[in-house]
Amino acid sequence: MLRAPWRIFTAGRLLALGLLLLATAVALWTIPSREYIFLPDPAHPVAPLVTVAGAQKQEDGGGIYFVDVIVRKASLLERLFGGLHDGAAIYPASEVVPHGLNEAQQQQLDANEMQLSQQTAAAVAVHAVGAKAPPPTAGAVVGSVEKGRPAAGRLRRGDVIVAVDGARVRSPADVTTAMRGRRAGSHVAFTVRRGGRTRTIELATVAAGHGSRRAVVGVILNQAGVKFRSNGVGGPSAGLAFALEILEQLGRNVDHGHKIAATGEIWPNGSVHPIGGIEQKTIGARAAGVDAFLVPAGQNARDARKYAKGLRIIPVKSFQQALHALATLPRVR
Repeated sequence: MLRAPWRIFTAGRLLALGLLLLATAVALWTIPSREYIFLPDPAHPVAPLVTVAGAQKQEDGGGIYFVDVIVRKASLLERLFGGLHDGAAIYPASEVVPHGLNEAQQQQLDANEMQLSQQTAAAVAVHAVGAKAPPPTAGAVVGSVEKGRPAAGRLRRGDVIVAVDGARVRSPADVTTAMRGRRAGSHVAFTVRRGGRTRTIELATVAAGHGSRRAVVGVILNQAGVKFRSNGVGGPSAGLAFALEILEQLGRNVDHGHKIAATGEIWPNGSVHPIGGIEQKTIGARAAGVDAFLVPAGQNARDARKYAKGLRIIPVKSFQQALHALATLPRVR
């Protein structure tokens, strides 16, 4: 006579226990920890993020891809069981958001690094084309003018600098080169395109300040004829991929019909430098089914091979080396 109530009591306890476990699991999954988790993200085509004036599209089945890493606060469950995701890595907050910054400030810094990386990539690509660069992409566009500097009221946002003291300008790097070694107080003649007309504007220079004696006129420059969209991605690691895509759109057959993922910070001299998150980025390149993955030579390349699982890893030290490596890949059949 006591068996039925006992069964009901036991079933009730089991149900309550099950609901408690479910609530605990949901809480562990939704409540963020103090740590961050790095996750792979499939490689993305670069082309939608770059617009080059007079671009020449090559329909050969190839393409340049960039790789990124999904970074967010890890849940308590992910913190306890990091192996819930393939390629996941848990990092303390101090390694993701430096002391003295909040998350929003760090994201802004990442966005600034991405913008600088894009402009450097554009300059490197235009220099690789050389004298054959199409007129719309030759020159340095004035992106902004600093108040109180010599350029204020003289140069305007949108002006395209095509020469400095008569020396041709193909990219912002040429302006930097032309200004190098000048003393504050010296005068510089900027030849600019504005509203369909060309004019020469002479400006005095001042010291950059903050302890630097470098001569400046107070402008921020972008590459002419090249526009970017960030798509929420930050950091400098897509520089190599952007440079390859820009050169492709300038008419150079860069990928030779292959799907190529690339990562690496690119410097104005064309050298390629190490990046973080190589494990996640290699997994992301694999997930996109690319034919090869260009990575900075050295430790990045050694680490990428650990997670390649058959993906072709090509280590490079410079932009020119990357172009040579792609040119010597087996032809697509």
